[in-house]
Amino acid sequence: MVTIADAQVDLFGAKLPDIAEIEKLAGYVNGSEINRISFEEMVDENLKNRLAAGIGLCILGRYGDAAERLKKAPDCKEKYMYLGFAHRGLKQFDEAIESFTKAGMHHADSLTVSLEKAATYIMADLLDEAGKELKSCSNFEKVSADYHYQFGRYAAACGEYAEAMSNYKAAAELAPGHAKALFQLAYACDLRGDESAAIDYYRQVIRNAPAHVNALLNLAVIYEDRDEYEKAAACVSGVLKVHPNHARALLFYKDIESCKVMVYDEEKERRRDRRAKILEIPISDFELSVRSRNCLKKMGILSLGDLLRITEAELLSYKNFGETSLVEIKRILDTKGLTLGMAVEETAAAAAAAAAAGESVAAAGAANDVLEKSMDDLELSVRSRRALSRLGVDTLVDLIQKTEAELLGCKNFGVTSLNEIKDRLSTFGLGLRTLD
Repeated sequence: MVTIADAQVDLFGAKLPDIAEIEKLAGYVNGSEINRISFEEMVDENLKNRLAAGIGLCILGRYGDAAERLKKAPDCKEKYMYLGFAHRGLKQFDEAIESFTKAGMHHADSLTVSLEKAATYIMADLLDEAGKELKSCSNFEKVSADYHYQFGRYAAACGEYAEAMSNYKAAAELAPGHAKALFQLAYACDLRGDESAAIDYYRQVIRNAPAHVNALLNLAVIYEDRDEYEKAAACVSGVLKVHPNHARALLFYKDIESCKVMVYDEEKERRRDRRAKILEIPISDFELSVRSRNCLKKMGILSLGDLLRITEAELLSYKNFGETSLVEIKRILDTKGLTLGMAVEETAAAAAAAAAAGESVAAAGAANDVLEKSMDDLELSVRSRRALSRLGVDTLVDLIQKTEAELLGCKNFGVTSLNEIKDRLSTFGLGLRTLD
């Protein structure tokens, strides 16, 4: 296990370490539970040293206490840099920017100051200001890995995901082992379903000490979804080795152990997967007249699944959409065993059944627009979304018809995911079906 002593940085010595050394110490402190406990004791024993204690409290995430100590500490670049971090942790963004500016006035590295100010602007959703700050240090392009990493964060915040990926890769090339850039690359690949690339990047992140908790847990999720339970368990064990009381890791480990003996209906899963893939087929794959194609495009109907959410009457009410176009579309759906408005009918029937059976009082009284919300509205984790997709759950009304037992019976669906879903449903005043 890596200890604080391995960092070879003494925050409370006769001479204050430089900012790079303090950052190294912070990584070791937060690298394990025992290190945090030991360091917290050291901080409490040195509270009279306002500068060092303030920096130490900031490292521990005790931002309010850190700010109070640092404000009374002697002026220097280290004071203002960590006062900036403390204010940012408290979401006091204006004060953070002011502190970073003062750090620059006390001869802190100009690039570091600019990048921290840019990071603060991004957190405050002041993207124009962040762009201007990054532009001021554009001479570090292809030179500084940290510049490219921060530019990647800025690009991602602006919705320019390709640009973000390009900059993360540039950062990783300039500084092999750049954990922050590698993690963002891994996470981006993970979200878009490129598991092989995500695994490779996550492995690079966890290669160096101290252990990167989020990388290990995200990698465990991928391994679990691939039925590689031993590898998943090893990742979670890696977290518990240094953070033995990590709540999420403890719960996740139990889920993985349960998955090892879980049985599920493979044929049923295949049928669900086939239907999901059929509904994703784009309209452009079918031979339609120009008029029909243009009308559907203007209506925002891009896939077969979209056609299931609209009725014949709604189609015919659209300008320039006639019986000929309707016949074309119905013929296409018929070849797949589908009909117009099918999803609308299924949703209405499920909602009516819930109300009639009294299975969910909250669901029966909820408005239709709430029941028809998609799973995206729940902002679930990747693992939970994948499990619900396997179950054919697309909307809230689909979800509330499931019991806890049905969800837990799904491949790779554990207590962690169940608790997450129940928590999200409660925000809409809904709950899962019960058999009482």
